Amino acid sequence: MPRRHHPRWDILLAIAAGGALGSLARYGLAVVFPHPRGAFATSTLLANLAGCLLIGCLMVTITDLAQPHRLLRPFLGIGLLGGFTTFSTYVLDSADSVLAGRPGLALLYAAVSVLGSLGLVVTGMLGTRALLRLVTARRRRST
Repeated sequence: MPRRHHPRWDILLAIAAGGALGSLARYGLAVVFPHPRGAFATSTLLANLAGCLLIGCLMVTITDLAQPHRLLRPFLGIGLLGGFTTFSTYVLDSADSVLAGRPGLALLYAAVSVLGSLGLVVTGMLGTRALLRLVTARRRRST
């Protein structure tokens, strides 16, 4: 008989709270950097690039440091940063640029979004690991 899986409401609430905050932050970015349909979507690009950098930093921090609180990863990783980044919107923004007769802009926007996001995840991971090594080395020297 298969084992019943009970929902863990505390984790779902952590994800929902983080998602609400991340979505509000992304909306605020869209208010600060509005763009007409078919134009370069600066706010979406900034949200995805910043979110990917932070995801890289967060994953290293959570996996390399001592046991973080069990709700930290669902709240920050899945909820906050998942709600902040929006790769479905980047696809729609690219399609809008094509429909507006600007395929070159759509291609540039898509390339910067994908390559920049992947590069910033790696940058966040490498930068955080280097920072953690530096902090650890300083602690060892001071003791």
